[in-house]
Amino acid sequence: MTTLFVRHEVSDYVAWRKVYDAFHQVQKANGVTAQAVYRAVDNPNDITVTHEFATLEAAQAFSKLDELKSAIRTGGVLGAPTVWFTNKT
Repeated sequence: MTTLFVRHEVSDYVAWRKVYDAFHQVQKANGVTAQAVYRAVDNPNDITVTHEFATLEAAQAFSKLDELKSAIRTGGVLGAPTVWFTNKT
């Protein structure tokens, strides 16, 4: 199992969350088997999101989706997100 981690700051968590929640069907259609959203204790607009996939290849393909890039822009993400992949051992 591979987990994609994405950390970014957003301009408005509530507005970002609406866009994120509306993206659920795209996640499911592109191999996301589980997901979670975390907010930093000292900055509620500092978000870390995890998405789990069966394979690294599926996670990498998801991270390159045009729909994802569009959702990031629409959701008010500030700057470039920090992205990394991990394998559960």
